[in-house]
This record gives sequence, C-alpha cells and structure tokens, in this order.
Amino acid sequence: MAGSGITRRSFVSAAVAAAGLGLAACGSAQSQTQSTSSTAAGPTPTAKTLTVFAAASLTESLTEAGELFKAANDGVGISFNFDSSGTLKTQIQEGADCDVFISAGQKQMNQLDAGAASGNSEGLDLINHDIRFDILENKVTLCVPEGNPKAIQGFDDMVQKLRAHDILLGMGNSDVPVGQYTQKILAYYNLDETELAGAGCITYGTNVKEVTSQVFEAAVDCGVIYKTDATSANLTMVDEATEEMCGRVVYPAAATKNAPQPELAASFLDFLKTKDAGDCFEKVGFAPLAEA
Repeated sequence: MAGSGITRRSFVSAAVAAAGLGLAACGSAQSQTQSTSSTAAGPTPTAKTLTVFAAASLTESLTEAGELFKAANDGVGISFNFDSSGTLKTQIQEGADCDVFISAGQKQMNQLDAGAASGNSEGLDLINHDIRFDILENKVTLCVPEGNPKAIQGFDDMVQKLRAHDILLGMGNSDVPVGQYTQKILAYYNLDETELAGAGCITYGTNVKEVTSQVFEAAVDCGVIYKTDATSANLTMVDEATEEMCGRVVYPAAATKNAPQPELAASFLDFLKTKDAGDCFEKVGFAPLAEA
C-alpha cells in the first residue's frame, strides 16, 4: 500500500511539474507570438509630414519634385493641397494647417503677407516674409480642342469671333489668377466681359484645371490657360500672351508663420531652388527663377 502511495505521489508530482512546464512553455510561446504579431501589424510611423498648399497648375511638376524630396529625406511625408490660389488663400486665412504656400500670382500671397510692399489690405500676417521668394514664371496661352473646329488662329482672331458672338471661351473665375490674367487680356482688347458672358460667349472654371478640362473635352471653342497645363494635357496652343497683354505670370513661394513643421518647410523651399526640382518644372514649361 505504502509503495503504491509513493508511486501515486510521485506520479502526481511529476504530472504537476510537467503541466507547469507545459503552461510556462505555452505562455512563453503565446507571449512571443503576441509580441511578433504586434511588431508585424504596427505600421512604421512617418516621422514628419509636410503640408503644402499650391496652385492647381503645379499639380504634376510639384508632385514629381515632392517625390524626389521624400526620397532624399527618409521618413518624411508630403500632403499636397492643389487648388486655385484664391481658395488656398482663404483656407490659410481660416486657420487650415499649412507649412508652405505657392501661389500662381502675387495678389494672393500679398494678401496674407504683412511684409508685402502692397496688396495687404486686410492686414493679415500669416506669411514668413523672410523666406518668401519668386520661384517660377509661367506663360498664359490660348488653347483649342483637338482639330480646332472654329479655326481660331490666335488672340486677335479670338477677339473678332467673340465680338461676333461666334465662339464660346473658357476662362477662370475672377478670384482665380488665370481668370485675372484673362480679364487683363479682355481689357487689353477693349472687350466687355459682362456683355460677352451675358450673351453666352464665356463660361467659367473654378481653377485652371477645370478650364483645361473644358478645352480637352471640347466643351468650349477655346480656353485661356497656362502653358504648363496645356503641355501636361497635350493641348494645342495657338497663341501666347505678351507681358503687355497681361503682365508677367510669377509664382511666389513661402512658409507660413504658423507652419506645423517650420524647419521642414524651410528645407523643402531650399530644395525647390535646386536643379533637380528645376528639371521637374522645366519639363512642363515653367521657367525657374530661383537658385539654391
């Protein structure tokens, strides 16, 4: 009996020990699995994200330049907001997070820049004037749909056909830089925009990409857009506006005073002055104005 009890106690002890080892091993394995799963499932966080507000006409070239900047700065992300400069100006004014602003005209930048020589009528002080610079120059062009159905030869011909109410012109709204340049062209030719719009000879777009689409889809007989957008969309350009007709088309760039990533913003602006970035801009017809 005693021998049997000893055997039983030995068996129970051995079983408990084995169970304990099994639980420990299972717990260790489970812990290792959980640790591995947690490591595998968790995404690598982006160290910093730069927020860039830029004129719609920069969509293709600035996106390409941004990829080069990210490749040279591991862990950096870029969030682009492309729209009309007027819309972007309003968003910044209303407190939207923005590190870098690149406008298609001086007007919208000046409205936010207390250091601007003119045009700061609202008294806004949202731009870091010390690192503001003119980055690019563009050209204003007259473009036609494929096949040029109305045989428009240039601005002079466009004017004659508009006066005859024979064509439909696509242009930007009055708060969009490309629309403001177009208004200057109409004034240069002494055309009455209000009368032409009332006669159904003008249709509007909220930014240059909308006007570009109108031309591309032949929804209009011609459209006034930037050379860069015409190049990117492979549209036919029949004329190019002179400085006398609408002034120079210069794009200013700057960091905002409330930039969430001020150092990264300054670094990105410096990069945009380099040849690598300049090549991206020149490819679509921009003329770089700044050097690193």
